[in-house]
Amino acid sequence: MKLITTTDELAGFCKSLATTGFIAVDTEFMRERTYWPKLCLAQVAGPDDAAAIDALADGIDLRPLDELMTNPKVLKVFHAARQDLEIFYLRTDEVPRPLFDTQVAAMVCGHGEAASYESLATKLAKAKIDKSSRFTDWSRRPLSERQIAYALSDVTHLRVVYEKLKRQLDKTGRFPWIAEEMAVLSDPATYRADPEQAWRRLRPRGASPRLLAVLREAAAWRERTAQRIDIPRQRLLRDEQLLEIASHAPKTADELARTRGLGRGFAEGWQGRELLEAIERARRLPDAELPTRDRAPEQLRAPGAVVDLLRTLLRLKAEEAGVAGRLIASADEIDRLAAGKRDVPALKGWRRDVFGTDAINLIEGKLALSLAGEHAKLIAIAPSA
Repeated sequence: MKLITTTDELAGFCKSLATTGFIAVDTEFMRERTYWPKLCLAQVAGPDDAAAIDALADGIDLRPLDELMTNPKVLKVFHAARQDLEIFYLRTDEVPRPLFDTQVAAMVCGHGEAASYESLATKLAKAKIDKSSRFTDWSRRPLSERQIAYALSDVTHLRVVYEKLKRQLDKTGRFPWIAEEMAVLSDPATYRADPEQAWRRLRPRGASPRLLAVLREAAAWRERTAQRIDIPRQRLLRDEQLLEIASHAPKTADELARTRGLGRGFAEGWQGRELLEAIERARRLPDAELPTRDRAPEQLRAPGAVVDLLRTLLRLKAEEAGVAGRLIASADEIDRLAAGKRDVPALKGWRRDVFGTDAINLIEGKLALSLAGEHAKLIAIAPSA
């Protein structure tokens, strides 16, 4: 088991991987007490070597790792990549590219809706993962041999998983099928937290523009402050407190202190002062600059029978293609199709070939579903004379 704790060791290891075709990557981090994820350990494996990198080791400089992660000549392989990618994006202001997510690839290769790493390691790498260290405190030192072994298993078996999934994709010609999902993961916007948009995650009871303005300013203040002092937003101010403040728009520390569970110390301290200033900014906004709630989702008139038929068709086509159904069409897309809408991804590209064309023909009465024993099958319907 290789544990890297010095900059020189890290530089040498990363240099040895700079010309490899791919690396498997995983991270262990903590964020229960912080706003930003705290990288504790990074595991990296090339085709022939693997190491755990102690991100908390005294004096270690992680720049060689950052350079490897931003090296465009090396493919980075992750499983369920989003949180790991966020960590590297926050470190380098770049999303690691090129990128391969084995969870997405597994959906295209017929391994289920959201295959876990353990299930893929068992099925494809014939490995058994020791889960005993999964919920360990990765910030505590020294790390035990069991922790290091567990951490390294997350990338050593990932190599095999990647190679087998790649062979399946090469054989079926389905590499382009995962391009859309990889594009979303590679987009820096996926990992940016915009304080000005934080209010949209909340659901106030009222919808008056002035209430929404107070909520917007207060939520932005909470987000910026939590980022600045690096604590979880809910520890600074809970959602229900934020909604209550937006509803009552307090003008003084006394009024703010009446918020349930807030306390006078908060209201009379610097947090309360800054929050009251944010509320006042919202109060002074001209009417023309007040926000409005997002438009309610379009009320679709989707006949239940058509929805049921399309769901059955989706299951049938997903089984035939060996692709996870939710990667082909979402529940919302099924509803939109049933309601007569055609602006859905399921009618584009490979999804149209696998499902979309038959879905339209089923809706238009050109196809029918029938039972053959325990299985459904499609029957073409001849046009009436």
